[in-house]
Amino acid sequence: MGSKVYESTAEALGGTVRDGMTIAVGGFGLSGIPGNLIAALRDSGATGLTIVSNNMGVDGKGLGLLLENRQVRKVLGSYVGENKLFAEQYLSGDLEVEFVPQGTLAERLRAGGAGIPAFYTPTGVGTPVAEGKPEMEFDGRRAILERGIVADLALVRAHRADPEGNLRYRMTAQNFNPLVAAAGRVTIAEAEEISRDYLEPDRIHTPGIYVQRVVAVEDTHKHIEQRTVRVRVEA
Repeated sequence: MGSKVYESTAEALGGTVRDGMTIAVGGFGLSGIPGNLIAALRDSGATGLTIVSNNMGVDGKGLGLLLENRQVRKVLGSYVGENKLFAEQYLSGDLEVEFVPQGTLAERLRAGGAGIPAFYTPTGVGTPVAEGKPEMEFDGRRAILERGIVADLALVRAHRADPEGNLRYRMTAQNFNPLVAAAGRVTIAEAEEISRDYLEPDRIHTPGIYVQRVVAVEDTHKHIEQRTVRVRVEA
């Protein structure tokens, strides 16, 4: 059995990062984010990055680390409400933002991973999202053309992996990770568990053909974005 497993996060990211590249990152809020790889990306010092992700984490966590380090030039995302620094950089003109409806973002990543260059969707017709995009009508319904996304580099977080890069995700941490993994020219996965043997074929979420490098999670702490609890009722 061959192996795509690297000894450290820094080693796994080594030689893959350059200034100005487009990087797709899995996760939703702080759930399922490749936090160790994001930290290594920050430490690489690469600048002028275009980040494709559902959102940019929160202040001081997740992709917010890259904003703090002024490494991001442009963001393609669908939600930005939890990051004050994001808003500040956008309003000051330091950060270019392309807002993408969440379902459209998912489909653009899926299309890129499937080799589909573009597709038509009715989502966004008649809104600023449609500005400058070709439009057609299908069965009496207007639709705009959206391009598939292929990233130079994709970073994802898996629950389990094997030496061939086959991945499984856990519960809601699956979110955007399978789509991002398929959309990268080079995909690196951090995994909480790395099996010595192949994962069961019928339980694989991302086939290893999409994954070039795998590394074990070094910092296992998981941050919680929003904690909501009920008042304890006395017995």
